[in-house]
Amino acid sequence: MSRIGKQPIPVPAGVKIDLSGQQIVVTGAKGSLKRDVISELEIDFQDNVINVKNRIESTKVNAFRGLTRSLINNMIIGVAEGFKKILIIEGVGYKASVSGSTLTLNVGYSSPKDYILPKDVAATVEGNTKIVLQSIDKELLGLTASKIRQIRKPEPYKGKGIRYENEHIVRKVGKSGTK
Repeated sequence: MSRIGKQPIPVPAGVKIDLSGQQIVVTGAKGSLKRDVISELEIDFQDNVINVKNRIESTKVNAFRGLTRSLINNMIIGVAEGFKKILIIEGVGYKASVSGSTLTLNVGYSSPKDYILPKDVAATVEGNTKIVLQSIDKELLGLTASKIRQIRKPEPYKGKGIRYENEHIVRKVGKSGTK
C-alpha cells in the first residue's frame, strides 16, 4: 500500500471542492485549479476531508494513488496560500528586470535574454538580483523556475549564473600555479 496515498487530505475553510466524474476542481481565495484523475482511482470527499482510494489493487495503481494524493494536496495549498520560488542571480553586471509578463535577464550574453512568463506565474525583481516567482500551481511554478535557471546555469568555478535561493553550488578549485 502507498503510505502517502492512505493519508487523508484536510480541506481548510474557504476552499471549495467540486467532483464531477474523474475530474476534481479546487477553488479558493487565490484562484481555481482542475485536474483529471485516472479511472483506477476513486476520490471520496466527506466532512471536509478527501480520501483517495484504489478501485484495483496493483503496484502501479498504488503509485498513482500516492501521486494523486500529493497533487490534490498541492492544489488545495496553492488556492489557499499560493507557492513562491526565489532565484538568485550571481555575477558582476548580472541583473534582471520585469515588465508586464516579460522577464529580461542580463546574464553575460551579448544581448539581454527575454523570457515570457506563463499567465499564471507572477514575477517580481528585488534589488536587480533576486527574482521572486509566485503562482497557485506548484507544477507550473517549478517548471518556470527551472527554465529560467537554464538560461544561465551556475558554473562551478566562480558560481556565476542563476541559482535557486537554497541551492548550494559546489565550487571547484581553479588552476594551481606552478612553483
